[in-house]
Amino acid sequence: MKRPRQIAASLLLLDTLSVLLVFNFVGYFWGGETSPNWIIAPLLVPLGLLVTGFYLIDGYRGRTAMLSLDYTSEHLIAVCSALLATLLLTYAVLRGGFALQQSRAVIALSFLVLMPVTLIYRRTLYLSSLDKQRLRSLVYVGDPASCAAFAEECAKMHFAQPVVYATITGNTAAPFPGLTLLSFEEILGRIESGTLEIEALVLRESNREFSTRLSERLVELYFRGVPTYTLELFHQVYWRKIPLYRLNQTWLFQEGFQIAREPVFERIKRLSDLLLAGIGLLLATPLLLLAAAAIWLEDRGPVIFRQSRIGKDRRPFQLLKLRTMRTGGGGDRYTQPGDARITRVGRFLRASRIDEMPQLVNVLRGEMSLIGPRAEWDRLVTEYEAQIPCYHFRHLVKPGITGWAQVNYPYGANLDDTLRKLEYDLYYIRHFSFLVDAAIVLKTIHIMIFGKGR
Repeated sequence: MKRPRQIAASLLLLDTLSVLLVFNFVGYFWGGETSPNWIIAPLLVPLGLLVTGFYLIDGYRGRTAMLSLDYTSEHLIAVCSALLATLLLTYAVLRGGFALQQSRAVIALSFLVLMPVTLIYRRTLYLSSLDKQRLRSLVYVGDPASCAAFAEECAKMHFAQPVVYATITGNTAAPFPGLTLLSFEEILGRIESGTLEIEALVLRESNREFSTRLSERLVELYFRGVPTYTLELFHQVYWRKIPLYRLNQTWLFQEGFQIAREPVFERIKRLSDLLLAGIGLLLATPLLLLAAAAIWLEDRGPVIFRQSRIGKDRRPFQLLKLRTMRTGGGGDRYTQPGDARITRVGRFLRASRIDEMPQLVNVLRGEMSLIGPRAEWDRLVTEYEAQIPCYHFRHLVKPGITGWAQVNYPYGANLDDTLRKLEYDLYYIRHFSFLVDAAIVLKTIHIMIFGKGR
């Protein structure tokens, strides 16, 4: 049951040994010394930055799909970010005499070697844990209707781990073919006897049918090390989102929501937005001028697209973007794959996210943040608030150029997509931290490099 912590500890130990060995051996062979001159303490800088990068991309979570191309690219981006941060700290912040200042080439080459090395043993451990994970099942406990809903959610989330569905109502009639329901008493007996090895128990919060003896047996399992989650907590721990079925008008007043309750967080975020948006706009000006020229040359239309969006506290503002569609195109309110309204230049601008760079002006004005929920069109917001209870909770914070929903879920093109993205937006609002923001930045870089915009 302690497997995730063991994996994280093993990876951290391997990362530490890798940094120690790689930096020293690269320094030895590059410097051509007759005997190795080991350095240890100065390596805390690159090690700390590397560990932080891996933590931000979930590189220490056993459930992260480390064989995927998405994780591979995020892994390489994290290592490159650690390399740049190490060079910055070593040569711009730390004073002379720091051991790593002897050679920029040694630092760069060491990180280059660490890219495949750290990825290889992560994949090896992941494959090992995957084989063992396939032998363990997740047990979901609820009534037949909630079991069916959880099965559908697992399919939408592409959850590969086997799930055993148990009911305590005595009704084991499955709501649809392919779903098998078992008695929770039977499942508990198999767990206690050791004939069923499980990953965790998931309990629907609305269950009121637990007898005193059944509750005691659950407590005994918990103290034996069986992870037990409420359904809401499972969504947050495994899928990093808030299930909408839990929303009501008092949900907002639960624990969390630091950004809403501690103004200091918002002030610090505003200062970082001003600094980074100012630098970003300055660096992006030549690129924006080239993009503007390309847009104008293609159809002689306006360069900037303006649209009324809804910001924090439901305040409307004019969002700025580079125009990527033909003027007067009309048609569907959502952009569809292969949409004929998108210009040739616009297709590239959307894929690379360059079209969103003018929103840095909105950030400087204080209408947006660099990171937050997507700024939605005012007409759509009116419809969503009428159809989705508590949709207005997402207006607790400023909208962002990128955000947790944007990096975890593809472009929304209907009401169902909006519901799914809202789950991620609410998770971000409730669990806001600068570490989450940093993770979003790394994932956004991955999306920009691989052109996943629409």
